[in-house]
Amino acid sequence: MSVDTSGGHKDMDYAQHKATYAGFIKGTQIGIVLLVLLLIWMAVFLT
Repeated sequence: MSVDTSGGHKDMDYAQHKATYAGFIKGTQIGIVLLVLLLIWMAVFLT
């Protein structure tokens, strides 16, 4: 997704905002993978 930030507020740090959002997405993906692995582990060892 591309956002045109040329008309944005001059005090807004868009590069930092994009970096924070990218980190959030990466953390969410890692969390989902870990959750799936936990569920698989539970299905194997707890049943």
